Amino acid sequence: MFKRIIKVSKNNSFFLFGPRSTGKTTLLSSEFPEGEYLWINLLNTQTESLLRRNPEALVELIDAAYIKNKSIPFVVIDEIQKNPALLDVVHRLIVERQQKFILTGSSARKLHRSASNLLAGRAFRFNCFPLTHIELNKDFVLNEVLMYGSLPQIFSFNHQDRQHFLRAYVDTYFREEVVAEQLVRNLIPFKNFLEVASQANGQILNLNNIAKNIEVDHSSVQNYFSILEDTMVGFFLPPFSQSVRKRQRGKAKFYYFDLGVQRALSGRLEIPLVAGQQDFGWAFEHFIIAEFYRLINYFKPDWKLFYLRTSDDAEIDLVIERPGQKLALIEIKSTDRVQNLNQQKLIGFKKLSEQISNAETFLISQDHHHRIEKHIEYLHWKEIFSRVGLIKH
Repeated sequence: MFKRIIKVSKNNSFFLFGPRSTGKTTLLSSEFPEGEYLWINLLNTQTESLLRRNPEALVELIDAAYIKNKSIPFVVIDEIQKNPALLDVVHRLIVERQQKFILTGSSARKLHRSASNLLAGRAFRFNCFPLTHIELNKDFVLNEVLMYGSLPQIFSFNHQDRQHFLRAYVDTYFREEVVAEQLVRNLIPFKNFLEVASQANGQILNLNNIAKNIEVDHSSVQNYFSILEDTMVGFFLPPFSQSVRKRQRGKAKFYYFDLGVQRALSGRLEIPLVAGQQDFGWAFEHFIIAEFYRLINYFKPDWKLFYLRTSDDAEIDLVIERPGQKLALIEIKSTDRVQNLNQQKLIGFKKLSEQISNAETFLISQDHHHRIEKHIEYLHWKEIFSRVGLIKH
């Protein structure tokens, strides 16, 4: 089992959200083992049926557990989004009995709709993601993560079975998250949307073009993307501007939460990624941005991620807003020899970074040679996370 870097509360009720198969239950089972803590699994059809018919039966289950154990530090409810009505009972027990709860789920969408206050701030929120390179440690192999992502189960399969797993994962998401929870009315356009969105991964979104391709209106595409975000299957990277208003008007990029899932949705699992080719470069950029997204969520939740592109197509792949510190401007290249880069392609990045005041500028790659040239620091990608102050070296 991999050692996770997420640190959850041991003193307060909390939600633990994350896409399916990211290891939420495994993490909690190790820190809050069944027997010492009361576990209520809503994937158990008998338990789910009982509590759906009568949410107040939760009180009876807890009272029965108290008879066996004098103390129940936490009650763990797995997959809480399957029965949002339980939150009213949970809220009351937190207030009246000071009972502590751990509530896991793969989606906050139904909870937001059914219980808008999400326990009125009485429960913290933590998110769980696929494994980072830090958690994988010696098991980390860049090319394999670029090909198949880093959901924990992936590492128990051979290459062929990894493809089968990812195809099944995509099918399970569509069938259980979307169909069973009735997130959309018309399923065929949404299924087409998933594939189109996977092909637009990491690109500036043109919602009108996507709507035209899948023959739905603009508002439907907006709703589809919000479903992906709420079910934690992807995240937006907004454009950077000093003006909040301009940020809100600008077009974002969208990234799927896991590289393997994105490749499965795009139907490219069997196509190898070859260093030096465009697909490899795009996958490497996706990996770095997803890695920053996960680690910032774990360690520096007040930091914000952006990209920057000007009207003349000068671009900075990643802009990190660090409160109380300089901006971090990061250009991402997949090469292992920076000196071989086409310098013409870096002119826009270099000029644009010079125009941004109060910033540190980095170019990261697979090249282990560390150097500083004018205002740009060149370093290996593994070093950037400690260099910007996100993790300790």
